[in-house]
Amino acid sequence: MSRLAIFDCDGTLVDSQANICRAMEEAFVTAELPPPSRVAIRRIVGLSLVEAMHALLPDAPDTQHRALASGYKDAYQRLRATASLDDEPLFEGIAEVLATLRAQGWRLGVATGKSDRGLAHVLARHGIADLFVTLQTADRHPSKPDPAMLHAALAEARVEPHMAAMIGDTSFDMAMARAGGVRAVGVAWGYHSVAELADAGADVIAQSAGDLPGLLA
Repeated sequence: MSRLAIFDCDGTLVDSQANICRAMEEAFVTAELPPPSRVAIRRIVGLSLVEAMHALLPDAPDTQHRALASGYKDAYQRLRATASLDDEPLFEGIAEVLATLRAQGWRLGVATGKSDRGLAHVLARHGIADLFVTLQTADRHPSKPDPAMLHAALAEARVEPHMAAMIGDTSFDMAMARAGGVRAVGVAWGYHSVAELADAGADVIAQSAGDLPGLLA
């Protein structure tokens, strides 16, 4: 029977916080608003953009949230056009873990708050796009922790929930895993603390990428 390991992207596969923070700051400055702190920005990584803007500016109208989301997209695309691999590197050991899981018979997927375009760019840039059988993004689904992305990934890969795991670095990922009926696997190298992952329902937490094959076995 097939098994499916579904990964978050930002904060789990790639360390993209520098570009995310710079793009968010630029979007706020362009809108003539004081930019949020980098601590606040890292807290919302993983949410869809409009949801992220709502979290950063809860009292602003929806039109402003959408305008800021559009401004963020524009800023991020400009940064991405000039970025090197070192600006959004794979976390240490991730490439090896993906290869190991594939060799062990796992099918691989991604569920992310990124856009289709943004995810495709990152995966192609690191030469890992062909490893994944299902890619779910914010373009086609409601924001985490809604489990729609997981439901779509399971259906596309033809895997039952009890044979799948969601691997991510935020409480949003863990809550989504719980809502979707799959195993919740937290990672300690991302943007939310180990305590937050545990409180959100993580079944296990990997301290390093090399822990993942054993924890998933």
